Amino acid sequence: MSHPGPGQALFAFVRHWARRTSPSDDTIAEQGRLVLATEAVHSLTRRGVAATVNAIAHEIGIDQSGASRLVKNAAEAGYLTLQASETDGRRRQAAVTASGHTMLEQAHDWQEQVFERLTEGWTEQQRRDFQQSITDLIDRSYALDS
Repeated sequence: MSHPGPGQALFAFVRHWARRTSPSDDTIAEQGRLVLATEAVHSLTRRGVAATVNAIAHEIGIDQSGASRLVKNAAEAGYLTLQASETDGRRRQAAVTASGHTMLEQAHDWQEQVFERLTEGWTEQQRRDFQQSITDLIDRSYALDS
């Protein structure tokens, strides 16, 4: 059998981090879902995409009903607001609240700490090169969605 290629390595990494929280630890899992929903809204908004439930579902790769529950829970937690769309009153758009931004800052700080631990021993140039490569992959992924 041949050695795994870079695509297999990428997907192995994604699978590994997708299951980092034990299903038995409901508190951590719920906080992760709140971060996921809030991050999706933040990412869509930064890209100029209306953060509707359908757009959020597409962003995180789940069905509309699952995204609707995530958004509802994040709104109840105070991280998101839901309001009628400016262009279509039948659609509702999510927006990140001040509390949501604070929570995202904390999540992003944790992410940076994890990255520092994962790349211990790397040079700053290696870290910058990796960041650029992963950013290029993400940008290309969005372009393929279009």
